[in-house]
Amino acid sequence: MLNIVLFGPPGAGKGTQSEKIIASYGLTHLSTGDLFRKHLGEGTDLGNLAKKYMDEGHLVPDEVVIQMVEHKINTTEESKGFIFDGFPRTTAQAEALDVMLGKHGMKISGMIALDVPQDILKERIKERGKTSGRADDQDEEKINTRIKVYLAETLPVAAYYEKQGKFKNINGVGKIEEIFDEISSVINSY
Repeated sequence: MLNIVLFGPPGAGKGTQSEKIIASYGLTHLSTGDLFRKHLGEGTDLGNLAKKYMDEGHLVPDEVVIQMVEHKINTTEESKGFIFDGFPRTTAQAEALDVMLGKHGMKISGMIALDVPQDILKERIKERGKTSGRADDQDEEKINTRIKVYLAETLPVAAYYEKQGKFKNINGVGKIEEIFDEISSVINSY
C-alpha cells in the first residue's frame, strides 16, 4: 500500500498536486481540511472545536485531528493507499500517525515537500481567497499567522521523516505539470 505525505506551507499547491496524484495513482485523498469541513458541515462536536482554532489561524489539537484521520482510514475500503494532504502538521502528529497506521498494518512510504518562497505563498493564498470563500485566505494577519505557525510548528515534521529516509523536497514554483512530473518520479521510486 502506497501512503504519501504531501507537505508544504499554506498556498504551496498541495491541493492541486493531490488531485493529480490521486488521478494517476488511485490513492484515497486524506485532507484534514476536507475532514474539518465535513465535520463543520455536519455540526459535530469535533467540527465545532476545529472551527474555533481554524478561525483564529491556529492548528487544531492533535487528539481531534487523529480521531478524524483514523475514522477516515477505518471507513475507506479497498484503497491502494492514501495521500495525506497537509497532515501531519507536527512531529507529535507524525509519531501518532505512525503508531495508528502500524495498528492497521500500514506505514508512510514517503514525504514529498513542496518548497515555495513566502512572498509567492501570500500571493497564492490571497488569489485563492477570491474564490475559496475562506475568511482566513483573505486576511493578511491570519495569512501571516498561518505561515509563522507552519515555520515554527510544522516544518520540524520534515526532519522527522528525513531521519527515516522518507523525505524528498520538490520546487513548488513553476508549471503545475512540471511540478507533477517531479513528484511522479519520486513516487515511482517507492
